[in-house]
Amino acid sequence: MTKPFKILLLISLLLFILPGCSHPDKNQDIVIGVAWPFESDNSLFREGVRLAVMQINAGGGVNGHKIRLIEKDDRASLAEGMTIAQSFADNNEMAVIGHRNSFVSIPTSRVYHEAELLMISPTSTSPELTQNGYENVFCSIPNDDKIAAQLAGYAARQGYRQMVIFYAEDSYGMDLANCFEDHAIANGITIVDRISYYGGLKDLTRLKEKWLAFGFDGIFIADSLPEGAQFIADARRAGISVPFIGGNALDSPALYDIAGQSALGTVIGTVFNPHEPRDETRRFVKAFQEQYQTMPGPYAAQGYDAVNLLAAAIKKSGSTDSAAIAKELHGLKNWPGVTGYHSFDNNGNDLAARIVIKIQRENEFK
Repeated sequence: MTKPFKILLLISLLLFILPGCSHPDKNQDIVIGVAWPFESDNSLFREGVRLAVMQINAGGGVNGHKIRLIEKDDRASLAEGMTIAQSFADNNEMAVIGHRNSFVSIPTSRVYHEAELLMISPTSTSPELTQNGYENVFCSIPNDDKIAAQLAGYAARQGYRQMVIFYAEDSYGMDLANCFEDHAIANGITIVDRISYYGGLKDLTRLKEKWLAFGFDGIFIADSLPEGAQFIADARRAGISVPFIGGNALDSPALYDIAGQSALGTVIGTVFNPHEPRDETRRFVKAFQEQYQTMPGPYAAQGYDAVNLLAAAIKKSGSTDSAAIAKELHGLKNWPGVTGYHSFDNNGNDLAARIVIKIQRENEFK
């Protein structure tokens, strides 16, 4: 073997094994796994993700490579989510977008971390997701603490002083309820009661009398749909007339579809304003409506931004190595997405993500 040939062979081996120097073959796709409860609770998320991929591939892909999605339905189940996470890890996908629910995202994040597979969750709001020191795990949505802080401040400015909390007994409901109570107290609001269950209209009527004795003037809802909307409808039927305030999980047309007129005036803290005049948002809404003949919601926007965030980091790193892509994501500052600007701290929290306050009007949010 000649000396020049040995040198070339050594260089080739080094490029192959050195971290951060992994590059896809000329015709190799960039494969991204997507885990979501598509069948039971899609909420236009798949459409947002696919639109982003469609646009990127139509523009020549990322560094000349097409993006290919591997979509798997986790059925909002921890067991199914763990199975999917392991399958993504075994197949060495480049990155994973998902899962929708915090109680699935938190345990699966460990699987992705141990497999050195980059994970970006666009909808899991539990602060616990980014508290484990995993450098390859990101959350591109404000966490429960940020959402609760904004809503508690809003409630205080509106003059609420005695509030009740209705919450779901899952990681989303308990985290959001706890965060809201902390920020409410800091804003001079007393939480007079917390419930996670009621036994029908008779029980709610009894609770109403109890809460009236405390002078309650508002109810905070830390629950998802359809349960959160059903509580609103039942509360109104029980004669409860105080305003409702809720978290981002209520940001859906289903709120009005389920609760009807009872939902009018409900205030929610969410992450996407489809009427925002920024160019990124206007172009996205126009393209989404042309492609799917409907207005995009927050999950569509979050999915769309997640794909484009990954594409931006992959393009800048020039690599398919998870550590290299994660480094670029950590370094992104005020990246302009359709939901606003994005900047990640060392723990993977989106520091620039903002909160949008919406009010339910006749069949639409304002």
